[in-house]
Amino acid sequence: MRPTLRTIAQATGLAVATVSRALSDAPDLRADTKARVRRVADELGYVPDRAALRLRTGRTQVIALVIGTEPDVMSNTARLIRAVAVALRPTRFHLNVTPVLPDEEPLRPIRHIVENALADAVIFNQTRPRDPRAAWLLARGFPFATHGRTAWADRHPWADFDTAAFGALGLRRLVRRGRRHIALLAPPLGQFYGREFVRGARAAAAEAGAAVALLPRVTSDSPAPAVRAAVARALGDGIDGLLSCSSFATLAAVDAIEAAGLRLGRQIDVVAKEAEPFLSAVRPDLLMVRENVDRAGTVLAQAAIRAITEPESPPLQDLEVPGDGHSEEPRA
Repeated sequence: MRPTLRTIAQATGLAVATVSRALSDAPDLRADTKARVRRVADELGYVPDRAALRLRTGRTQVIALVIGTEPDVMSNTARLIRAVAVALRPTRFHLNVTPVLPDEEPLRPIRHIVENALADAVIFNQTRPRDPRAAWLLARGFPFATHGRTAWADRHPWADFDTAAFGALGLRRLVRRGRRHIALLAPPLGQFYGREFVRGARAAAAEAGAAVALLPRVTSDSPAPAVRAAVARALGDGIDGLLSCSSFATLAAVDAIEAAGLRLGRQIDVVAKEAEPFLSAVRPDLLMVRENVDRAGTVLAQAAIRAITEPESPPLQDLEVPGDGHSEEPRA
């Protein structure tokens, strides 16, 4: 028979009400009591009846991660999903992942989740400055957190990597290596972090007196053949440095560089960011900057829970600043 709260109560010698509160992470219960109840529930294969739970509490105890799909096989996506899931594991909340296809209207899955009461909060990425998803959720007072900022970043939870700081840091590294004609392989400029990346790189280039230009007609999300062709054209125009926001796009760029007979660290240098220390391990001639996606996922999970359980509290926000010896810690 399917185990119930009463089954767990009989196995632990606790009251049914105590078992229920332990599984709901009641703050006034002892940690060892809650751990024992969860352990027995796992051993018995207990699964909450979500329909009954929603009727009783008005909550699903689900957080939905609505995440864009990209061609980048080494993108942040898998690591972000894992980090959010790990952060939610000791809580009463469960994770549902909803992919958003490239040709899909981004608000559609958000509306479906909210209007059908499929989750208590949503987390989403690929934010735009005036993101329609954030505007729609703010207007309805529905809990959410974003991987990336928006124009309303003071009003909602978020976790972000400071791509303006990365753009400036990468540009300065290239200049220190004698590079003066630098191309930017930027994220889509419609997204918040794409604009920030270009802003930081251009400001640092102006300070250093270096020439900097966007690779035309491609972004860091473009297919590899398009990136290779764009980099090959830029090499013909005499670039000696490249600053990239994607590990996958960086591989395509290196293909074009080496096909042109150039050597990294000799005639040209490339600075890129990565979430996994993969490229830096296999290509030490690349100049890599690490992005801590695990940190972002942990903060996003915590921020979503706070938005659900403490709606009057200030939103939890976190900005990771690369390369300056410290990063801003999560703040309310």
